[in-house]
Amino acid sequence: MGNPHSASLHDGPRAARRNIIFFFSKEYCILLIATLAACQAPTAPQPAAQAVEQLRPASFAELPGWRDDLVAEALPALRLQCSRLALLPADTALGGEGLAATYGGAAGQWSDACAAARSLPPDADPHGFFQTWFQPYRVATPSLVTGYFEPLIPGSLRQFGAYQTPVLARPADLREGTGVDAQGRPIFGHEVNGAFAPYYTRAEIEAGAASSVAHPVAWVRSPIDLFFAQIQGAMLLQLPEGGTARFIFDGRNGRPYTPIGRILRDQGALQADQISMQTIRAWLEAHAADAKALMDRNESYVFFRVATDSDPAMGPPGALGVSLTAGRSAAVDKKFLPLAAPLFVDTTIPDGRLWQHLVLAQDLGSAIEGPGRVDIFMGAGEPAAAWAGRMHQAGQVWILLPRPSRKAVPF
Repeated sequence: MGNPHSASLHDGPRAARRNIIFFFSKEYCILLIATLAACQAPTAPQPAAQAVEQLRPASFAELPGWRDDLVAEALPALRLQCSRLALLPADTALGGEGLAATYGGAAGQWSDACAAARSLPPDADPHGFFQTWFQPYRVATPSLVTGYFEPLIPGSLRQFGAYQTPVLARPADLREGTGVDAQGRPIFGHEVNGAFAPYYTRAEIEAGAASSVAHPVAWVRSPIDLFFAQIQGAMLLQLPEGGTARFIFDGRNGRPYTPIGRILRDQGALQADQISMQTIRAWLEAHAADAKALMDRNESYVFFRVATDSDPAMGPPGALGVSLTAGRSAAVDKKFLPLAAPLFVDTTIPDGRLWQHLVLAQDLGSAIEGPGRVDIFMGAGEPAAAWAGRMHQAGQVWILLPRPSRKAVPF
């Protein structure tokens, strides 16, 4: 999942209930910002023109709140991703540059730490485990911490009544081109008269330009619901007959992503300090005649597939291919930080309270750029959306890279 918004490489009531408990329990008071991808353009650090080492060796004593975090809660997610890594060839690239690539950029470099995680006794000190098998590095760039979630919206697997907005599957003619865009992401398009060309824009797709090659896999009531689900990269549909169906990212048209919150700010419709997912949605609903034209300004369009193999009690699959865990999974820019890496995040919630927790880099997002960008998965449904829509926090991040087995230090 992620959010492409979430460029995932894969991608019920029970799940929603679990996340409500998460977001309102004392230990979890989650805050992290919304991907406000939908909202405004984060003032995230820009990638350097040339490789510059972004990591500085640190000690666990330097991690504020390290001993107060219930890091044992991250162990199930760690073991889950270890099972995934064990299926990959040892030289499978996970991303990262500099030290991050040297010590954690390949799947095989995690095998010793993963073996230790699997054999960790239930009564073992989880902090001691991480201190034994991992070396922390401070990310030199000041961080911007945001968040994303899995929307729970009304939807149907067939078109009828109020369910008239199609959720489109990946078009049969969508192709990945050679080279990458300015952000280092793959270029997507299709063949036109024997030549590779950019794919249709959002407006063109919604006008039916891809109707012969992109069929609906579901229907929702509101184009605004679909717009925000595309930003998050996944969604749970609450079906009229009862139960839910999960839909996950299955490609994008490759057109540039434009935050419509920034457009509303530039037009004076919203003040910069008022921009959030909630205020943008309220504007769209209050200006029905102008809503489509504004959403069309964001030419990026995300396609979905049904996740038939996904456990509804868990989060959607992220780019690493494992189910995301609310409050413990995050999206990163793998140009700088490798997938699978534990990250310790020191930030605040909007009212100024601290949020200092260990998360795992298990997802990607096209709006997540730079070594200091971390986007936290907050869960599913309205409680998660309430947090994700408001959060946009400065912070500091440390990455924990596996020590070579010969350098593992007993705690």
